[in-house]
Amino acid sequence: MSATLAPLFLADDAATAALGQQLAVALKPGDLVMLEGDLGAGKTALARAVIRALVSDASLDVPSPTFALVQPYEWPRGTVLHADLYRIASERDVDELGLFDSPDAIVLVEWAERSHEVMARATGAVRLTIPADGAGRHAEITFTDGRTF
Repeated sequence: MSATLAPLFLADDAATAALGQQLAVALKPGDLVMLEGDLGAGKTALARAVIRALVSDASLDVPSPTFALVQPYEWPRGTVLHADLYRIASERDVDELGLFDSPDAIVLVEWAERSHEVMARATGAVRLTIPADGAGRHAEITFTDGRTF
């Protein structure tokens, strides 16, 4: 990845949701964004905000894909896939998820580091970390094409 933006401080869930809305505006069909961070860092919360912004429905139920592994959503410009690779048994299992079946889909992937193929195809990454004092979270955003928002 290249073109890392300066880390952002997100004080609360509202700030994470606002970042998700901004990220949704920056995404393009075909983007695959890795959502990185420890358990509880806010990966799913950020994905929810992005998806709700893309489909223009702030009340849309966006469950964690932890058990389903991938959740699809339709938006006016195509498909959004939200995947969680935490529970895959092997890297080969990623092929069965259909993450690469639609070249115009926007794909958000939690625990992408469990698949070299997903990491190689990523066009962006958001790394979320919780500060030592436990207040809020930091977000570092990187896009391979250098885009900012």
